[in-house]
Amino acid sequence: TTYSLLIMTLATSTTITLASHHWLLAWLGLEINTLAMIPIIAKPHNPRATEAATKYFMIQALAASLILLASIINAWQTGHWTIMNTTSSHATTTLALALAMKLGLAPAHFWYPEVIQGSTMPTALILSTWQKLAPLALMYMTLPQLSTTMILTIGLLSALVGGWAGLNQTQMRKIMAFSSIAHMGWLLSALTINYNLATLALMTYIIMTTTMFITLSHTSTKTLPDLATTYTQAPMLLSMTTLTLMSLGGLPPLTGFAPKWLITTELISSSLLPIATTLILASLPSLFFYIRLAYFTTLTAPPSNMNNKLNWRFYPTTPKPLALTLATTTLLLPLTALLYPTL
Repeated sequence: TTYSLLIMTLATSTTITLASHHWLLAWLGLEINTLAMIPIIAKPHNPRATEAATKYFMIQALAASLILLASIINAWQTGHWTIMNTTSSHATTTLALALAMKLGLAPAHFWYPEVIQGSTMPTALILSTWQKLAPLALMYMTLPQLSTTMILTIGLLSALVGGWAGLNQTQMRKIMAFSSIAHMGWLLSALTINYNLATLALMTYIIMTTTMFITLSHTSTKTLPDLATTYTQAPMLLSMTTLTLMSLGGLPPLTGFAPKWLITTELISSSLLPIATTLILASLPSLFFYIRLAYFTTLTAPPSNMNNKLNWRFYPTTPKPLALTLATTTLLLPLTALLYPTL
């Protein structure tokens, strides 16, 4: 079908960007990726989806043109198109801003919650996970040439914005979008110190976000009040959702605690105590809205009689990928030493 073809194109285009050493090839991969993503966002054929697709196209086209501009400036000044040797200061500044725009990082984040809100849950999942890989790969490759101060500033801003802006939201997709911005802020801060740590943070972020989006899609939850009424449909799943939310907030002994703990430790050992303190304080508003979601999910559930429970007893259907992601979201902390050698 057309949808499968578009998903295959998405996968191929990201792989092209990941495998490229030449700027034009990387740019081509990003462009194919954008062109494949637009029909996926616009698929529901309603005004909100069309608006989301238009916003996505405009931002991605602008970011891609900035990347092309940066690579041309670099080629003009240095005489080569290799990604690893992007040494021109003008090119690296332009590139950092373009990648921040593509990833939906503050201060170029305004499009991201709007596009997520206009998408279906599966599309929002793709935007929050797979679509981060190609720009992040370019950031990994060019990081030695990028300004560390600029990357840390963008990371801190994203962590702060993701926490504070999510406080006032009642739409689940927007909450997840701001959660994503905050997590990307932590990831960028980790990237300036240690590539392996940033990769661990990315892995845990993808696992936790996937779990949350599959749960929301399965229970047809779109707003905060919806959460309070879905408990009778799948009590066990919603109980595990509470743990997933706590994990997203970074509470021990859950998986989400590992990256935050390690990033904080690394920042402090690199004498970046003010940044570590700001990041920890920035994660408090995020933790507040995760706990509020957990409260709505299970703690406000009314005492239910047998008639209510008949609802879910005949339909014990849970998506199979969910079992795996739920387990890793909650139980990965003891394996941290294997995933990331701390000594």
